[in-house]
Amino acid sequence: MAKRPGTHIPRKRFGQNFLVDQGVIDRIANAIGIQEGEHLVEIGPGQGALTERLAPTGCRLDVIELDRDLVAGLLAAFSIYPGFKLHSADALKFDFSSLAEDGRPLRVVGNLPYNISTPLIFKLLENAAIIQDMHFMLQLEVVERLAAQPGGKAWGRLGIMAQYHCQVEHLFDVPPAAFNPPPKVQSAIVRLTPWRASPWSQCEESELRKVVQAAFAQRRKTLRNNLKGLIDGAALEALGIDPGCRAETLQLSQFIEIANAVNEQT
Repeated sequence: MAKRPGTHIPRKRFGQNFLVDQGVIDRIANAIGIQEGEHLVEIGPGQGALTERLAPTGCRLDVIELDRDLVAGLLAAFSIYPGFKLHSADALKFDFSSLAEDGRPLRVVGNLPYNISTPLIFKLLENAAIIQDMHFMLQLEVVERLAAQPGGKAWGRLGIMAQYHCQVEHLFDVPPAAFNPPPKVQSAIVRLTPWRASPWSQCEESELRKVVQAAFAQRRKTLRNNLKGLIDGAALEALGIDPGCRAETLQLSQFIEIANAVNEQT
């Protein structure tokens, strides 16, 4: 087993909270269920706590680390594994399609910094066609939004777009004490598995994003008000949707119907 990088003071500007609880690390590795020959991508390996479980499995492992102070230690610890490759880069700017040239789908994992988790997930959803699944440590609130159902405050743009692309599973929660330094929020592990046979009707994704963003722009307002300029009340009624209701009451399938109607109008 490789020796992990040594002491590193977590940096607030990178949103660093290093996972140190071995029981939680084992549970994450077991949830991922790595098989020899698979292609894994770890975002933000930090001090290599999870990398230590991934690298010896015989998989191809690309890790993406922004903090250059961690790079030398990661290379020293894990370069002994032939499938290991480190990319000193910002995951938000990284070209994930460049890793899929061997034809193997990517299995993406990571303890995502809370300050970039939502934009990074949206970026990865754009690459869903080349991804087998994703396992992430996120702020519990973000996982609840990803896995939300209509009718609650957590239901919104993130959950709708994630569920349009993926099956979302909230696997288990992780307490602050599992990290150094302990964050001020609860965390959770989520699995996102891109649909191979989608349960949803197809639509122009750009229209769906536009409709959802507008519908939730002011949550307390009705669909009639928020979607003004995209679709009128009569057209909503023709779809069987009450223009006087709020966006949080609609099913994903209804947002898809609205997006298709808007697309037909243009």
